[in-house]
Amino acid sequence: MHSIYKGILFIAVILTSAYTAVAQTDTIPPLSIDPALQEIYQSRIPKEYTIADIVVRGTQAFDPNLITSISGLAIGDKIQIPGTDAFTKAITKLWKQNLISDVKIYLTRLVGQDVYVLIEITERPRLAEFKFEGVKKGERDDLEGKVGLSKDRVVTENMKRSAVEIIDKFYSEKGYRNVQIDVKEDTVAGLNNAVSLTFTIDKGNKVKVSSVNFSGNENVQENKLKKQMKGTKEMTRITLFPPKVNSPYGDTIIPPSFKEYIQDAGFLSISKTKTYIDPYFRFKLFSSAKFNEAKYTEDKDNVLQYYNAQGFRDAVIVADTQTINNAGNLDVHVKVNEGRKYYFGDITWRGNTKYGDSILNLFLGIRKGDTYNLDILNKRLGKQLSAEGGDVSSLYMDDGYLFFRVDPVETAVYNDTIDFEIRMTEGPQATYGNISVSGNDKTKDYVIRRELRTVPGEKFSRADIIRTQRELSQLGYFNPEKIVPNVVPNAENGTVDINWQVEEKSADQLELSAGFGGGIGLTGTLGVSFNNFSLKNINKGSTWDPLPSGDGQKLSARFQSNGRAFRSYNLSFNEPWLGGKKRNSFTVSFFNTKQSNAFNQFGQYCKACGDTSYIKNIGFGLSLGKQLKWPDDYFNLIYSLNVQQYKLENYGQLFQGLSNGTSTNISLKIALLRNSAGPNPIFPTSGSNFLMSGQFTLPYSLMGIVSETDNQYKLPEFHKWRFTGEWFVPIGKARGAEKNKQFILKAAAKYGFIGKYNSNLEVSPFERFQVGDAGLNNNFAILGYDIIAHRGYPIYETSDPRINPENITPRDFFTIFNKYTLELRYPFSTSASSTIYGLAFFEAANGWYSFKDYNPFKLRRSAGIGMRFFLPMFGLLGFDYGIGFDRYSQKGGLKSAGKFTFMLGQEPE
Repeated sequence: MHSIYKGILFIAVILTSAYTAVAQTDTIPPLSIDPALQEIYQSRIPKEYTIADIVVRGTQAFDPNLITSISGLAIGDKIQIPGTDAFTKAITKLWKQNLISDVKIYLTRLVGQDVYVLIEITERPRLAEFKFEGVKKGERDDLEGKVGLSKDRVVTENMKRSAVEIIDKFYSEKGYRNVQIDVKEDTVAGLNNAVSLTFTIDKGNKVKVSSVNFSGNENVQENKLKKQMKGTKEMTRITLFPPKVNSPYGDTIIPPSFKEYIQDAGFLSISKTKTYIDPYFRFKLFSSAKFNEAKYTEDKDNVLQYYNAQGFRDAVIVADTQTINNAGNLDVHVKVNEGRKYYFGDITWRGNTKYGDSILNLFLGIRKGDTYNLDILNKRLGKQLSAEGGDVSSLYMDDGYLFFRVDPVETAVYNDTIDFEIRMTEGPQATYGNISVSGNDKTKDYVIRRELRTVPGEKFSRADIIRTQRELSQLGYFNPEKIVPNVVPNAENGTVDINWQVEEKSADQLELSAGFGGGIGLTGTLGVSFNNFSLKNINKGSTWDPLPSGDGQKLSARFQSNGRAFRSYNLSFNEPWLGGKKRNSFTVSFFNTKQSNAFNQFGQYCKACGDTSYIKNIGFGLSLGKQLKWPDDYFNLIYSLNVQQYKLENYGQLFQGLSNGTSTNISLKIALLRNSAGPNPIFPTSGSNFLMSGQFTLPYSLMGIVSETDNQYKLPEFHKWRFTGEWFVPIGKARGAEKNKQFILKAAAKYGFIGKYNSNLEVSPFERFQVGDAGLNNNFAILGYDIIAHRGYPIYETSDPRINPENITPRDFFTIFNKYTLELRYPFSTSASSTIYGLAFFEAANGWYSFKDYNPFKLRRSAGIGMRFFLPMFGLLGFDYGIGFDRYSQKGGLKSAGKFTFMLGQEPE
């Protein structure tokens, strides 16, 4: 205890002496030392004193009371001298704040048992401004948001060091590994205790990965290991000059112009004695070959995971290094120790009572002698949950066994074989308990609940949850990525509560365009679609915003005008749950269209012409759909009745021999469809979509209602068949934070045929197939032709791919068509506010007039690229550029074969 007192006495004396020295500076006025203070430090017996006053000196920006508060000292505190550590703690607390660069504490006076304390501080300077030199403006803007600096912030060494590290990391991720950063601190004139920081940055040359080299890989080829390094790609090698024998770089004589070029490109190295050129020109075409430390670390893990998947569970990376070559680029060297390759041995089951070993072995799909792969084992057991199912856990969980548990245990390892025992705990079957929904401010609860397959009291099923997520996503009212089933198991009573959490998004759409043409007048389109409409609240003014909503119905209205030459309006209403108890859809629609020949023979607008030469099309449709239970509940059966009446007045441009009269087209359509594509209806990532339909009129000529000599346009007769099949398959594996970004392959096949009942009549000119283009530029859409788009081609009129159309009429449209499509899609955004994806496509299609000419192998082929943008307010927009291979000519080149297409509203057929 005596030594401690002496130590404290020593500190106190130092503090007092320091005050004596500083007291003669300009900062603190000279003070005489109270002789009584000498006695305090000379005493060996601790005495208690009271702090009578605290004075703070040296503050500029801080309040003295704040400094006193931070120190922890207070007037009236009792301290023992020698023996107190209050002053040491006060200094430590002030220092930890990083607000000051120096602090001293003095005892200035002693009156009886009262001591007077002086705290002297030197504040750290504050940041007035900071800037970056030696880099581009765009990089400066990026750095300003990353370094975390802000004006009026206290400047510390740690702050500067942190900023330098962030700058270095910023450029390191861009491939600059030799960045030099100089930090200069200057006092700002006119400001009190303020400084500016200038970061001078020398990025140096960008360092790219020239090569990735593996050693020790005796069983796995190097190129397979390189494929696992997704984030560490080497530049492509192309031989420029043959190197000299026994020399990595040849002493090549380089033309001056080429020498300058490759030196600028970073492929030339100049030493004091010789100029060397790398004999292999390296470049990266579509992605950067920069070196990223974080991605490199992840890539090394990927390499080991790949080894494990090949049975080398003991594989390790012994060493890895990076070296700079003569061209200034990076050579990466990775040394591996593969170890022994292992195989699965005997696999036994323990604890299974619901299913026998044979069924479980079938789901596991692993046999004795298969290459050892722990990831595959865990995936087949369902320890890595996936939406696809088909694993052991899914087998149990789809049958109510929510509390099911499975653990693979190694029981023996001998030579290169590993035996496993799969230990299972089946647990009781669970039932759904309380089911609730949240997050739906506009959509009514019952609209969501009728889509739920998680019904209270029924047996729990994992498949029900996955299917419900798809059904809610298909509604289009919610963000697909934010549909979350919050599952709360209750092991005590064997139930599971689920709260379905959703996030609503805008589902309504607006289409608006306008223009004005001389002589034509106002042109434009106005269309609205309310996709979550409420008919029963139509009389309640308080629910209009802008129309009543929340009941899941759909109301669409559209008006289009091309001045006095064309006008059309359409109205439709859809109820997806007619009656509210079953998924029986009901749709009613009405349309009225008029197209006038409002121009004379000179191409000039003629009002009188438009009044006397026109075609009108008025019609309505009724459809009733029913969800089927067999073969499964993805199937739907839809019946549609369509009535259209055409009235022609001096309008002979469409059909030969018909310019005046009325034609009535009445048909019944039956469609069977199965749609399991999803979960996002705009960008499906899995599943399929099939449609088979038949459309029929009455055989009027065979029934004697009309004779064979009558005009066949009066009551057209036909039978029409359609088939569509689409598949969506994910390609590759999504990695890291981009788990929702993955290539999707879409494959589609389509077929159509329209026939006749009476062999003595021609096939009806109505309801044929228009093939080619994007489906937007169809002057005869008024007649209801099926528009089959073919990117890279205009609308074509014959089955000969060498012939392109000029003047085409509905009689020239096809009675048979085939179309095949392959699309590779990649999403750039799948958020609720916008879905954006790019695609590359290959298409083949053609049309024929009869089965006699039909040749499914004679197809027009095209390929190209495109983009899709889905904005909730405006719907789907698409741009494609396709090259029709069968339009190519030596004279016109690719330009003659290329065609740009635009689509709006929905994907064309």
